[in-house]
Amino acid sequence: MHTMTIERRTEERSRRSVPSPAHVVYPGPAGSHTAVAAAALFPSAQLQPLVGFRAVAETVSACEAAYGVLPIESSIAGAVAETHDLLYEHELAIVAETVQPIVHCLAAVEPVSLDDVHVVRSHPTALEQCRRVLNGKRTIPASTTADAARLVAQHEDPHEAALASPAAAALYGLTVIADDVGDHPAFTRFVTVATHSVVHVEDARMAFSFVTDHRPGALHAAITPLAAAGLDLQRLVSRPLPESPFQYRFDAVVAGHPSDPAVRDALRAVQAVTRELRVLGVYSAHDEEKA
Repeated sequence: MHTMTIERRTEERSRRSVPSPAHVVYPGPAGSHTAVAAAALFPSAQLQPLVGFRAVAETVSACEAAYGVLPIESSIAGAVAETHDLLYEHELAIVAETVQPIVHCLAAVEPVSLDDVHVVRSHPTALEQCRRVLNGKRTIPASTTADAARLVAQHEDPHEAALASPAAAALYGLTVIADDVGDHPAFTRFVTVATHSVVHVEDARMAFSFVTDHRPGALHAAITPLAAAGLDLQRLVSRPLPESPFQYRFDAVVAGHPSDPAVRDALRAVQAVTRELRVLGVYSAHDEEKA
């Protein structure tokens, strides 16, 4: 993975042709929490469910859809690793975000007691958000919460249940046997990804990824320029580099726009002390007052 300057990366993304913005893909099937987020971000678009996160990234990368919507952070489970990794693997940029409340229910093919449920299917993030109701039950990961509901309906096994949204339970004809089973109130941050970058945004957030040298103090040296510039480092996520065992990259988000001289200078200072720096998008922060 080569290093690219901030200006060159933004310029190359902006030159790419994209299909009609009416075509938006998300990890389906219909009824998933991401479907709700996609409708909130694109209320009048043509929304198409795909089989999983990777299918969304690959479809947008191939310019077969204008935008994709993916979850990137849970208020309970933290970073959604798969989304972070797909952003790094593909030439994609974050261009928008929304934060949605997440309510999970436990749903089965017929009214049964919780004690009669032996297997629970759901997305790993949902399983992390609802540990109490699982209470030692066998869990099977699914590509999305809605796909878990579909599989439970398809299997018709009364001892199986899905952790999913009430909408997904209704869509697949399941019976809700326990409502709002999250351990705590939960919210998920969803992002819109595209092959181009946006420039003119208000209340800007900038996502970027960097790789440090493997030496003492390397991470401290990389983030010090951000603090010196007075930038709010809002998120910092470490992800392993598969080709370099036990070495990591860091995905970060700061409040600010790369066209701001202070932000630009800080990024150049970070670039000078890291092996690689990539801007992963500029977008408007979610409006908490409208949530």
